[in-house]
Amino acid sequence: MNKAVFIDRDGVINKPIMANGIPTPPRNIDELILLPMTIEAAVILKKKGFLLFVVTNQPDVARKKIDINDVNLINTKVKNELFIDDIYTCMHDDSHNCFCRKPKPGGILFLAKKYDIDLKKSFMIGDRWRDIGAGIAAGCQTFFIDYKYNEKQPYSYDYLVNSLYDAALIISNLN
Repeated sequence: MNKAVFIDRDGVINKPIMANGIPTPPRNIDELILLPMTIEAAVILKKKGFLLFVVTNQPDVARKKIDINDVNLINTKVKNELFIDDIYTCMHDDSHNCFCRKPKPGGILFLAKKYDIDLKKSFMIGDRWRDIGAGIAAGCQTFFIDYKYNEKQPYSYDYLVNSLYDAALIISNLN
């Protein structure tokens, strides 16, 4: 079985657009700004033999605030720049009650099945309670990047870090 690192996109890989203390995604490719040391983090994890996946909620598609083509352009750029093996994007809103919208683990479980992933040897890195909840529900170890957003916080996590790069350093020392 393979091992993987599941990574949230907005706030972990790229800079979110802040609105009243709440992070929102970039609306187009021009607003996409990768956070410092993300490429270096991906290289560290790849060298340790991890498959890298982005698992992202993009409910603004369902809310008609962003076009699906813009989400796909952003995802493609992230995938290419960070050596990402695959991206699972949930474009549903909470009202759809789907299994793929974090904090439910559907996106992680789909990728785990598709790529024969051992979730006990895998990690989820996120900056919001939904990311951490999905990782816990899937059976992964979790890394929380706490930006002190003005929203609900995760009730539990395995590691508290300042960035994707910090998480990659810890993971590389664990494996």
